[in-house]
Amino acid sequence: MAESRAVAIGGLGAIGMAVARRLDEGIEGLHLAAVSARDRDAAARRMADFAAQVPVVAAGELAALGDIVVECAPAAIFAEIAEPALKAGRIFMPLSVGQLLGHPEYEELARTHGARIIAPTGALLGLDAVRAAAEGTIESVTMVTRKPPGGLAGAPYLEQYGISLDGLAEPMKIFAGTAREGAKGFPANVNVAAALSLAGIGPDRTRLEIWADPTVTRNTHTIRLEADSVRFEMRIENVPSEENPRTGKLTALSVIAALRGLVAPLRVGT
Repeated sequence: MAESRAVAIGGLGAIGMAVARRLDEGIEGLHLAAVSARDRDAAARRMADFAAQVPVVAAGELAALGDIVVECAPAAIFAEIAEPALKAGRIFMPLSVGQLLGHPEYEELARTHGARIIAPTGALLGLDAVRAAAEGTIESVTMVTRKPPGGLAGAPYLEQYGISLDGLAEPMKIFAGTAREGAKGFPANVNVAAALSLAGIGPDRTRLEIWADPTVTRNTHTIRLEADSVRFEMRIENVPSEENPRTGKLTALSVIAALRGLVAPLRVGT
């Protein structure tokens, strides 16, 4: 029987907790080894009913305890989790994918130390088709995101330009630009756009629109791609997490699927 691989999780919010619980319930070939959290005592209490008790450590200590380091933390501490993991040659699985756009040096860091960066599909779809199309020539990629106004509250872009969504009665386009600009202005909302751009033609050619839409109850993403090999349009409607409306329930499930794919004897998809 193959040795079980240790998973360390940075951040124990809605996503991190869901992934930790699934690992504790059991995934063949994987086990939960450690977590990090801002409030360590609260994190320990949340995991009190877990079958296996694991340490709650500082973000920088995760790399010493996990073969695979999953980042589900606030963007402000992304580097505290990423850099030790890459320097230790770990598999690094980031959810704050937008942060990778600001750290292009991480790819070379991973190459130097024998690490891997694996970005889960998250709350998106079709990244395997985008990656396949990118082996040819992609002409354009556009993503239109619609979210309930509450799911966009507090975004730096809104605060910078004094945009209020209070009492919004009809859909309002609040951003149009590149995926790079969107990831910077909405770091908690559009990691999907960063992932899409990295799979395809890059953050400066991938176009993004963001709408605050009081008529929707689900986070909705529509992707349109034109390439020499294919033309497609995809739409996904994600049920928001009860704990954090900025993210969808599918995100945690995507991480679990990505982890399972690292050890499963059969893996489907590019």
